[in-house]
Amino acid sequence: MRLFLILASIIALLAIVFALQNAVSIEIALGIWRFEESLALVLLLVLTVGFLIGLLVSIPAIAKKELKILSHKKRIVELENKLSANIERISSQRKRIDYLEGNIKQEPDVSAVNEMESSWQEFLEND
Repeated sequence: MRLFLILASIIALLAIVFALQNAVSIEIALGIWRFEESLALVLLLVLTVGFLIGLLVSIPAIAKKELKILSHKKRIVELENKLSANIERISSQRKRIDYLEGNIKQEPDVSAVNEMESSWQEFLEND
């Protein structure tokens, strides 16, 4: 962006110098109208009109790029939220695994498993 501004400034400066060095009066025919103006004024007017047309042509591309950046930023926020939720879920599962590994017996029966599940629920409620 800075390079573009520097380049545009240099071109504008060169155009102004060129226009000032060419102060000859010229006749301009536009349809049925005829104007007699300074070449410098005509050159500066044409340069300004060209700049404005270029700006108008580039506005849709700039707007499209900004919308794309905005949608990508929203997507990043969504993915960061999902990541946080997954990290919390993994942490909870890790706690559960550690708890179950600490209470494991050689051959657990069904009643022991049910007892572990209920104690796990109590553990979660107290945590």
